[in-house]
Amino acid sequence: MGNIDLCIIGNGPAGLTAAIYAARYGIKQVLVGDLPGGLMTSSHKICNYPSEKEISGMELSQKMVDQVNFLSVPQIMAQVKSISKIDDSYQLDLSNGENIIAKTILIATGTKHRHLNLSREKELIGKGVSYCATCDGMFYKNKVVAVVGGSDSANTSSLYLSQVANMVYQIYRKDALRGETAWINQIKNNQKVKVIYNNEITELIGEEKLLAIELKNEFEGKTKIIIDGLFIEIGSEPDLNLSKQLNLKTDKGGYILTNQDQITSQKGVWAAGDITTNSNSFRQIITACAEGAIATENIFKFLNK
Repeated sequence: MGNIDLCIIGNGPAGLTAAIYAARYGIKQVLVGDLPGGLMTSSHKICNYPSEKEISGMELSQKMVDQVNFLSVPQIMAQVKSISKIDDSYQLDLSNGENIIAKTILIATGTKHRHLNLSREKELIGKGVSYCATCDGMFYKNKVVAVVGGSDSANTSSLYLSQVANMVYQIYRKDALRGETAWINQIKNNQKVKVIYNNEITELIGEEKLLAIELKNEFEGKTKIIIDGLFIEIGSEPDLNLSKQLNLKTDKGGYILTNQDQITSQKGVWAAGDITTNSNSFRQIITACAEGAIATENIFKFLNK
């Protein structure tokens, strides 16, 4: 698509906000990503985003996407396969076969779901194993499901699934749930959610589809629980692909180190959102949006030097 000033990689809240600001600044840009809204789309309910008393992640994603579309931001639905520096610019090769030459890069690829790394986990994805309750929950209407995890994402998933399924087992390796007190209190008062503390899954049972799970420790006198669906909500981790290709400095967890203006260790490359170490590592939609705005403002200054 020719030479451009800015390529934003990732179309979650950080990337979408950056695209909005870049459009307002008149920066010649393109937004590249394969999931509009990113992991935000999998949030059952968001209650801490200003102006929205409560809203689903899918709805909030669509609102942001609508604003980007209103501003006529050029977008490519693809992944960045490789990236390399050419003189003072960067060449990006996309999964759809296109190539982009950009003066500056903003990495806003967020994070990806953590897996349990159990045998047959990958084979059973879509056949009883899921990482998104709001995406797949309705497939388990009046059935028995389990949720793994004890943080907000797991807690809200359990509450959502309790509105769909007959029974929800929530399995957590520690002795108390963590996250927002409001969600935890709702779980304690929900008769359709049974929390299994101090336990973890050791085996997924089923060939063509998930039939049951095996627990490390006994629960109600047994270690095998028959379920129809398993929702894995044990957090997320950064995608290291692009940061490794660009040789960016990261912390031990692989999160990209950035200055307060969101610039990375590589000249011409910024990062924003959950993939960075900024915002006191408080990975929220609102902090991702803020980092996207800050990065774009600094990119605008850089381009106009």
